[in-house]
Amino acid sequence: MRLSLISLVFVFIFTLPLPATAEPRNLELLKREIRAYVASGEYDREVAAVAKQAAAWIETRVTKRQPGERLAVVFDLDDTLWSSWPDLKVYDFGWNDATWVAWVEAARAPAIRPVQAVYQVTRQLGLEVFFLTTRTERERKATERNLSNIGCCECTALIMQPEGDTRTAVVFKTAERRRLTAEGYAIIANIGDQTSDVAGGFAERAFKLPNPFYLTE
Repeated sequence: MRLSLISLVFVFIFTLPLPATAEPRNLELLKREIRAYVASGEYDREVAAVAKQAAAWIETRVTKRQPGERLAVVFDLDDTLWSSWPDLKVYDFGWNDATWVAWVEAARAPAIRPVQAVYQVTRQLGLEVFFLTTRTERERKATERNLSNIGCCECTALIMQPEGDTRTAVVFKTAERRRLTAEGYAIIANIGDQTSDVAGGFAERAFKLPNPFYLTE
């Protein structure tokens, strides 16, 4: 009888619900989910869907162009016009200054084809193209090589963050779009993979691509 009571106590204790904790999801499980998201093709499909919406809007907006309007489209670069997935995969989503510099200097980031197609549509329609990136001025030559390598070197300007500029991405990019607007450009589409790329206004439409790989604020 005593053994039965002890057994019942243990059963009761070990079937009690565990207390709630603030433990985040396991990092390795999240990495597996991201790899599966890319491998399944879902990431590519979602990118293509956003790019299709952007292209459709640009083509529609051009038909409503007013005389004298200077229509422009703003593109982010990393994981918008081209992909850093090859680098992220090799380093298991890790990052440091040395690996980043090596990646930039290699200038081998492959085009994200659906967004590259939006760029091509924009150029065919005769619109202004601005590349707006938080890459710094010291990375300009390598960035221009990468643009040339994917056939996207024609633009009105490649706007890069000045050396020593400590502004966040959202503050820097908002200020640059404000400046372009003040110079008389109508930014009809702003395309990026981070919320910081598309927040802050000064664009008629913003198109946010998926990016579960990292966060830039």
